[in-house]
Amino acid sequence: MIHALHYSAVLLAGGRSTRMGCDKALLPVGEAVLWQRQWDLLAAAGVADRWLSVREEQLWVPDGLPVVRDVLASAGPLGGIAAALEKMRGTHLLVLAVDLPCMDAAWFEKLMALCAPGVGAVGRRDGFYEPLAAIYPRELARDAVARLIRGEYALQRFIAAAGDAMRTVEINAEEVAWFANWNEPGV
Repeated sequence: MIHALHYSAVLLAGGRSTRMGCDKALLPVGEAVLWQRQWDLLAAAGVADRWLSVREEQLWVPDGLPVVRDVLASAGPLGGIAAALEKMRGTHLLVLAVDLPCMDAAWFEKLMALCAPGVGAVGRRDGFYEPLAAIYPRELARDAVARLIRGEYALQRFIAAAGDAMRTVEINAEEVAWFANWNEPGV
């Protein structure tokens, strides 16, 4: 029996951007702002079922755009991931951080090729996972919420504990540039 995989996606844009000094989601990139570029990238990866993970006070969110709120406020990216895993209709969740302006849809295509029923995929370089441009299986929702309740917000540990539910692929030299993030002005 062949099991079809169905993807949902969440764009994590709810960070406070304290080092940047302004909301990173609204930084200009090309002809758009960063959140719109990333939103379009998720569509280019073939995902129609998408949410924007933001805080209540982020008033720039266009009316009618699907939004998901963190399961637990101030829990970092795991809060947005857990909320989207609980809300999604697909079998797998593409996660993309708003502050990865060089990310390419080809990365998600590569990860999708590694996914299977109950199994997601994540990149790794220098011994560390890249959890903010990864694909998580729906089955990790319960563990994500349990970690939030226990105050365990570290994504490196979350992925390591997933074991066989997350396949790992090394990020090659050509792909490294896709993971450059914007955390401070001028960077």
